[in-house]
Amino acid sequence: MNNEHQLNFSLNSGKKRNLFQSAVFLLFRCAAVINALALIIIVFFLLKNGWRAINWTFLTQMPYNAMTEGGILPCILGTIYLSLGALAIAFPLGIASAVYLNEYARQGFVLRAIRFGINNLAGVPSVVFGLFGLAVFVTWMGIGVSILSGALTLGFLTLPVIIGTSEEALKAVPATYREASLGLGATKWQTIQKVILPAALPSVLTGGILALSRAAGETAAIMFTAAVFYTTLLPKSILDPVMALPYHIYVLATAGTQIEKTRPLQYGTALVLIALVLGMNLAAIIYRSKLRRKR
Repeated sequence: MNNEHQLNFSLNSGKKRNLFQSAVFLLFRCAAVINALALIIIVFFLLKNGWRAINWTFLTQMPYNAMTEGGILPCILGTIYLSLGALAIAFPLGIASAVYLNEYARQGFVLRAIRFGINNLAGVPSVVFGLFGLAVFVTWMGIGVSILSGALTLGFLTLPVIIGTSEEALKAVPATYREASLGLGATKWQTIQKVILPAALPSVLTGGILALSRAAGETAAIMFTAAVFYTTLLPKSILDPVMALPYHIYVLATAGTQIEKTRPLQYGTALVLIALVLGMNLAAIIYRSKLRRKR
């Protein structure tokens, strides 16, 4: 009787575990489907309302006639400059910070406080970073409203993302890699430089992709530091202000003199922004895949 009771108990427990597992997996699948549907609906909505605005003139000319006609070339270039500038600033700083936290810092209160600060920094609203950039880079350092001020602001904004993903990538490198390198006589820095970083680089690039996407879509962080309402000149140096796609959408939708007339341009600009972000992400993903195949 006891054996039969234990067998029934085990079967019931197994059924409950399988049922719970199936429910959790169903929940995950539903979440994935909802996210995919949301993306499809947004893209379809933008395509439906904005595809008529997209043509060669729209992509290659300057805006004119109170921005109700012409193109968005300066906005496209400005977004690319700011995004790549932010990545160039945040990526090396983020990797260096992750290397210190994972490879050199001692476990204790100070390390926990640093990680707590980084996690909190990731949740700070972008408008706060914009005001920080305005106070420090634009005013105090005297850089002015420019590509450099905007790139620095976006770099600090995306830094927590890169630090977090880079640290996790370094933790994922097997300890045997370190032990083998040190056992062959390499120094700790040589081990980090020649063994650990190359092994973690494909995963580190994931953080770069996320940072690039966030930097390209930010409005509040650049409206105080880099973006201008309208300019007829393309930037000639990093000290010049620029137009940017997200800020241009905001201007057309809220501050324009003929908002209804520019409605197709708003949707067209948003569509170009999504395509630009996807294109930059795709290039980074392809490069990451090539690195993984080489390993």
